[in-house]
Amino acid sequence: MTKLSPELSSQIVWLDAFITNVDRTFRNTNMLIWHKELWLIDHGASLYFHHSWNTWKTHAKSPFALIKDHVLLPQASELVATDLAFRKLLTKEILQDIVNYIPEDWLHWEDTEQTPDEIRAVYFQFLWTRLNHSEIFINEAQNAREKLI
Repeated sequence: MTKLSPELSSQIVWLDAFITNVDRTFRNTNMLIWHKELWLIDHGASLYFHHSWNTWKTHAKSPFALIKDHVLLPQASELVATDLAFRKLLTKEILQDIVNYIPEDWLHWEDTEQTPDEIRAVYFQFLWTRLNHSEIFINEAQNAREKLI
């Protein structure tokens, strides 16, 4: 197994807690090394709040308890520093740009009357709320990490 630095491990754990990725565990790491570069793959189990769309506000402030199963959590000793850095890096404008990259075709849902712009707005609000309350998922990750080490 390739050993990652505490900084990179913390960055990956932070990202997965932020986007609520349930699928980077010892059973299925969804990471690979290709040409000596680390690739994070298969984010299909992220942002799962969209499966209960109307409760996105609750999910945005969730501690994300499943972070306890993250394969890199034991090495993620730099979560607070990562949180400070990423909160500065991810501005409102950057998050809006990210959400604007969602292809229009992905936002025409049969089971809603919401327009693609309204759906994009919910994704943005979810991410913006989650970022502004990151201490909730950082505390959860730190508490889970303390139980592991």
